[in-house]
Parts: sequence; structure tokens; C-alpha cells
Amino acid sequence: MARALINLPKTAKAGAVIEIKTLISHPMETGYRPGPDGRLIPRNIITEFVCTYDGEEVFRAELSSASAANPYLTFTTVATKTGTLRFAWTGDNGFSQVEEVGLTVT
Repeated sequence: MARALINLPKTAKAGAVIEIKTLISHPMETGYRPGPDGRLIPRNIITEFVCTYDGEEVFRAELSSASAANPYLTFTTVATKTGTLRFAWTGDNGFSQVEEVGLTVT
């Protein structure tokens, strides 16, 4: 399992723009690097990231072999109501990880 770090405020005023930062540690392989036997090591990357806020998609990224080994993404959204932000990463070889963080809007 990969290790995900998520940074966002726990509370925000209604209508405020909040910054969200995510980092996931994952054993990435581009698929272009040769192994000890000279054959290419199979690709193993995170291919997609989706963030939803109370069920509504607010950010999506499609990642490729050129992505960092530990993808760091930062984006903003508007705090509209108290709810849950859901962060989902998917990738090669059936990789899937989901994290959820609550946000209280005052």
C-alpha cells in the first residue's frame, strides 16, 4: 500500500478558496528502464487522480510515465458546505487507494 499525505484546512469560511496539497509515495517504474538482465522493467505508475467534494468532482489529473515517482499535486476549490473530500488514486496492476478528509464550513 502506498502512503498518502493530504494537507488542507480543517475549517473554512463559506465561499473561501482553499488550497489542497496531496503527495503519494508509490513504487513507480516508467517501463523504460532496463533491469539487470537487460529487459525492460514493466511499467508501474499511478495513472489517475480524482478529488471529489461531497460527491462532486472538483479536480482530476491523468498521469503518465513522465510523472514524478511520488506525485505531488496542489489545487484549489471553493468551500461551499461542510462535507467530505475524497481523494482517489488509481494505476497499473490494479493499484487503487482512497483517502477521505472532512471539511467544516462556517
